[in-house]
Amino acid sequence: MVMGVVGLLLWCIQIANASDHYGWNRFGVKPRALDGLWGVAAQPLLHQSYGHLLSNTVPLLAIGWTLLLSGVRAWLFVTGAVIVLGGAATWLVAPSGTVIVGASGMIFGWLGYLLARAYFTRRLKWILTAVALLVFFGTLLGSLLPTVDAHVSWQSHLCGFAAGVFVGWLLHPKSSAKGKSSAKRTSSPKEGRGG
Repeated sequence: MVMGVVGLLLWCIQIANASDHYGWNRFGVKPRALDGLWGVAAQPLLHQSYGHLLSNTVPLLAIGWTLLLSGVRAWLFVTGAVIVLGGAATWLVAPSGTVIVGASGMIFGWLGYLLARAYFTRRLKWILTAVALLVFFGTLLGSLLPTVDAHVSWQSHLCGFAAGVFVGWLLHPKSSAKGKSSAKRTSSPKEGRGG
């Protein structure tokens, strides 16, 4: 339901933007320009063309839905963090004189988070989820590499992915570290009683 609403919203914005000859794209991220910092919030909502949005729609719905299985609150937090952190990093490192639009940075952020969550928690269900995502969307990871295609912002992809991994690390400390700390907590009272 939620992802259906998000998808519908993006397509409505795309139709309105296209009818305005993509004039709304001026609200995208403009690297290192103060007036382009607002584009961090607008970037995922805007696209260069119908083809651009079409190529983002399937991974957006599928990966977003997978994240949504963790609950609306988790989805909102991860989405917000990825948009802000990934967008701000893109604003810092992307080539100046460009305007960056598209939901792919957010999508890569979701993917980075889901893969990082599996790695840090080592929980079987999340590992299986990560494997399934790699089977279906693993080829997307090639878009994290630098490209000479001026229409593709690999910086946005990489920054979004890195933001997702960071959020995964933040929300899900490595289970081995968690286990050691809980072992210390349970052993310390016994040591105190023995002394």
